[in-house]
Amino acid sequence: MDIASQISCSASKAIKELYGVDVPQEALQLQKTKHEFEGNLTLVVFPLLKISKKNPEQTAQDIGKWLKDNDSNVSSFNVVKGFLNLVISPSSWISLLNSIFLDPSFGRKSQEESSPLVMVEYSSPNTNKPLHLGHVRNNLLGWSLSKIMEANGYKVIKTNIVNDRGIHICKSMLAWQKWFMGQTPESIGKKGDHLVGDCYVAFDKHYKEQVEELTRQYIAEGANEEAAQEKAKQEAPLIKEAHQMLVKWEENDSKVRELWNMMNSWVYAGFDETYHSLGVCFDKIYYESETYLKGKAKVEEGLSSGLFYKKEDGSVWADLTGDGLDHKLLLRSDGTSVYMTQDIGTAQMRFQDYPIDKMIYVVGNEQNYHFQVLSILLDRLGFKWGKDLVHFSYGMVELPSGKMKSREGTVVDADDLIDMMIADALNLSEELGKFSDMSDDERKKIARIVGLGALKYFILKVDARKNMLFNPEESIDFNGNTGPFIQYTYARIRSIMRKASEQGLIESKKVPPSAPINEKEIELIQKMNDYVAVVQQAGKDYSPSGIANYCYELTKEFNQFYHDYSVLGADSDDEKRLRLVLASSVAKILKSGMDLLGIEMPERM
Repeated sequence: MDIASQISCSASKAIKELYGVDVPQEALQLQKTKHEFEGNLTLVVFPLLKISKKNPEQTAQDIGKWLKDNDSNVSSFNVVKGFLNLVISPSSWISLLNSIFLDPSFGRKSQEESSPLVMVEYSSPNTNKPLHLGHVRNNLLGWSLSKIMEANGYKVIKTNIVNDRGIHICKSMLAWQKWFMGQTPESIGKKGDHLVGDCYVAFDKHYKEQVEELTRQYIAEGANEEAAQEKAKQEAPLIKEAHQMLVKWEENDSKVRELWNMMNSWVYAGFDETYHSLGVCFDKIYYESETYLKGKAKVEEGLSSGLFYKKEDGSVWADLTGDGLDHKLLLRSDGTSVYMTQDIGTAQMRFQDYPIDKMIYVVGNEQNYHFQVLSILLDRLGFKWGKDLVHFSYGMVELPSGKMKSREGTVVDADDLIDMMIADALNLSEELGKFSDMSDDERKKIARIVGLGALKYFILKVDARKNMLFNPEESIDFNGNTGPFIQYTYARIRSIMRKASEQGLIESKKVPPSAPINEKEIELIQKMNDYVAVVQQAGKDYSPSGIANYCYELTKEFNQFYHDYSVLGADSDDEKRLRLVLASSVAKILKSGMDLLGIEMPERM
């Protein structure tokens, strides 16, 4: 139990003994003392006045005296109006520091046999293009959220649903037949997902040309511009061919399926390379080509039981007006499924595969309505976690140059972005002279760690709900709220520890209770102790940014301490021991926190 918890427990006992009323410690308001007052922790007594039947100052005096007499953590106290400021004894801070130092999993809960099972879905790519910057944010958020839930004691299944069927896939397939026939990733020396993405861009280019030509023709025949353009989009030969290919796919045409399997295999190999570079993976991957039929069957089942209804044209709908929404299409008149149907099928397969207690979907905020509907439909269909599913809704990520469009080929490719970040980290580190005594292999390794750390931290430090502007130049900076700043501080501490080892100082030795301790050191211990609550809150709020910004604040506080006080040059052995344990504990927490963001920490920089 940390100091704040011990004080809350003691204060609860004090109130019972002084005023004869049981007040649970959770109901007590204990906070850090403001810098302008003496003390470390402050108890707010205003809510207790009805119990004490005394004024704020006298109530605070009563409780403060009881705590000083009965709790060894409290060395003195002072009262400022209705605030009881408590000064914690130096030995208590040292005891807390030792407990942080000796706990290898500090801040993280262990999983139990009875721990709830959480499934986190992220990535969800289409197999018609490579992963781009938007996918990077999705994957980093999903991976970090999975790690945070594990740190809060949950069992976690990381899952991906691949959108491997539909008209967009057929567009790339048709384009390959028309303009890329015979090309393979091996024959042209290009990643498979990039080749398929080129096909998708080519389709859009030629399709637009056809639409423009037909639009002019229809206008010449007397149609207005808007009607002409809409008709041209539907009548363009390319889109008709793509739809015909989709029908053949649905009918299991052998040649179409063979092409589909070949091109998808190229994409999967490319995706795997990108996932590996990003440091993310999955426990289970589902494919829409396998789940959509399950969804159709489940919708038909719901239709039979009266949960859904059929229109005259044969389409199947759900009436959601009782839930304040509208009517939702589930099966088209030709019997083909929509995304909602596919998600229902995927949910059914997952529910059969795992005893899920909570389902978290990491999907952009443009799908907010979709998941509102999905939650209602899954609940109606009997999935126990349907009603309480979590849509981890995040904002779009843009570059200073503006929005990205896949079909126009204006996206920022994930592979290019990763390579650029690593190259920038290498160049900047060499300019600053940080690689002067390292081998080429070590330089490359550290550049990868720093470059990816810069990318991940810059994206994850932003509140996921907000749209964000990603500026690569700002992300790689050894100062300010960046990944490299935190990594550099960690490497600096590890350097101190290596020097301490060379001097024969044993890092694992505890701090003696009588060691001298100053206010700055106490503030650092308090800040480290906050890590427990920060991890818990990040799990409740589904907020990687809370972890990121805590790591930055802890780093700033340590750097200020390191600027003011020498670690290895301390005046006494006990003081040196305390500062070594303090620095080592800061490094441990930074490594733990950054690991929850999927960020590696270098031993040297």
